[in-house]
Parts: sequence; C-alpha cells; structure tokens
Amino acid sequence: MTYPTLRSTVLDTENTRELAEFYRRLLGWDYRPGDEPENGDKGWLVLRNPVGVDLAFQQVDELARATWPEAGVPQQLHLDFAVPDAGTLVEQRERAVQLGATVIRDRFDDPEEPLYVFADPSGHPFCIFVG
Repeated sequence: MTYPTLRSTVLDTENTRELAEFYRRLLGWDYRPGDEPENGDKGWLVLRNPVGVDLAFQQVDELARATWPEAGVPQQLHLDFAVPDAGTLVEQRERAVQLGATVIRDRFDDPEEPLYVFADPSGHPFCIFVG
C-alpha cells in the first residue's frame, strides 16, 4: 500500500511575506524558487525545509489571534522546534523576540523539558525546547 506523504504545514496569515520572512530568518530556510521577495507578494509562499516538511503561508482576509493558554481562541495548531542545549535555547529565545515573536509561556526552569512558547507575528503559537 502507498500512503500519502506530508509535504508542508500551512499557516494562514493576513500578511504572507511578513510571516514567511519571520520564519525564514528564524529557521535559516530558503524560499521555493519563485517565492523570493524580489518576485513580489503572493497569496501563497513556501519555505523549503532541507531535511523535512516545508512550511507554507496562505493569505487570508482576517485571522483571529490565538489567545491560548487563556480561554477564547484555541491554538488549533502549533509548531515545535528543538535545540540541543539550554544555552542554545536562550540564544534562540533572544533571536525569536528580536525577529518579532512574543513569549507567551516561559518554562526555561522545567527540569524535564526546558522550553519557551511564543506567538509568531500572526499570533500562531510555536515552541522552542531542548530535545
């Protein structure tokens, strides 16, 4: 039997270029050929993951920001990114904030799984943890 292969995770956003640039700078990935900034803004952009599933961005007119962990609008989906050690976790926290992320949960002192939970510029939650 042949099974489907996961090619990309797609995030809705009110600004495809802004969100794609945030993740491009955070992750160091490249655009799919033709999606680079010099080719203009599009309603669909893709960042190529050199070792796995791509990350795509789809233009929507309106997007309710997740309010998680508070009640209201659930996170619905979040991305997990791992780093090798606590020092790198701190470096990546600083980078993420400089790039426009907001820290929404600080679990750096968790002895089993140090992590930070962020909201990206469109409000999607993502985690960076030691793992």
